[in-house]
Amino acid sequence: MCKRSSLGLAIGGLLAMAAALGVGRFVYTPILPVMLDSLDWSKAEAGLVASSNFLGYLIGALAAARQGLPGRQRVWLLAALLVSALTTAGMGLRPHMAALIGLRFLGGAASAFVIVFASTLVLERLSAAQRGHLAAIHFAGVGAGIMVSAAAVSVMLAEGAGWQALWIGSGAIAILATPLVAVLIPEQEPDGPSGAASTSERSIRGLSTLIVAYGLFGFGYVITATFLVAIVRMTAEVRALEAWIWVLFGFAAVPSVALWSWLGSRIGLMLAFALACLTEAVGVLASVEWATPPGVCICAILLGGTFMGITALGLMGARQLSGARSHRAIGLMTASFAIGQMIGPTVAGVLFDRLGSLRVPSIVAAAALIVAAGLAVVAPRAAITHEIS
Repeated sequence: MCKRSSLGLAIGGLLAMAAALGVGRFVYTPILPVMLDSLDWSKAEAGLVASSNFLGYLIGALAAARQGLPGRQRVWLLAALLVSALTTAGMGLRPHMAALIGLRFLGGAASAFVIVFASTLVLERLSAAQRGHLAAIHFAGVGAGIMVSAAAVSVMLAEGAGWQALWIGSGAIAILATPLVAVLIPEQEPDGPSGAASTSERSIRGLSTLIVAYGLFGFGYVITATFLVAIVRMTAEVRALEAWIWVLFGFAAVPSVALWSWLGSRIGLMLAFALACLTEAVGVLASVEWATPPGVCICAILLGGTFMGITALGLMGARQLSGARSHRAIGLMTASFAIGQMIGPTVAGVLFDRLGSLRVPSIVAAAALIVAAGLAVVAPRAAITHEIS
């Protein structure tokens, strides 16, 4: 694979991740405060809609991880991109709770298919071409999608758009990515698996530990990621930052994968994973313990600057530990993450409605990230080779 083809492949992965995750998954956060005002939801209802997306993500990840899934991975990827965009736009068409839950469920399943198949196709081909460092471009797509969608939502709000128009506009942005991904991620499959044909018992143990740590990361980040804009809106001292705090989050996410990947190549993927989890825990705590303009900005930077870095380190580590079965390993990692992020918003919403604050669930989330860091350190790091160079 030539250098230009490798770069195009990485950009195709960036666009896929931006559309299905940066927009399809995360645009709920900047739109949520408008929906809360317009629909008079409780935080528990908001958490239920969020959790339906994560339940779909879990089921989608488990389905994508199945051995012998019929059809080609690229076809599944492109179909999932279309479903993600259409369900995002569809959120603006039916204001009924059951319809919104169903659409977020389908969108979650589609985004799981995208991350599993896009990551498998892109990472394996880049590794085979000895250009694994370009994986940072692929994973930067989530941050780029968050930044673009957050800016679009801010512009539409300034023009007086309601919550329904925000969803339709976001879906229109996402659907533009599908034909570009089809061109940039070509039909041909790699010549053969880039990983080893089998995995050792030690690698299997390390992968199991990593899967648990990845699930705790999903729980630890998602409460703040879901409710950050709502936290800013509810706090008089920082309310003026509401329109731009999510843009700052996405802006910090764009270079984060390159930074954490570079660090992983120097100190090891699992140690970098642990350090990123601890950094993110500080950001989660800042959202509730330092509710001032500097505090919420630091929260957005630390959270945005780590969550995709942790994702990249985790998935690259799983791919290396799994040998030739990277598709299944990435699916199981995604499923574990989905369980954590499915539980998080519901727990946070229920505790908020009872306690009137997100402080306790945020502290629990930070504790989960600290445990995830400990598990990553305990995992057999020697089984993971340094792919990034």
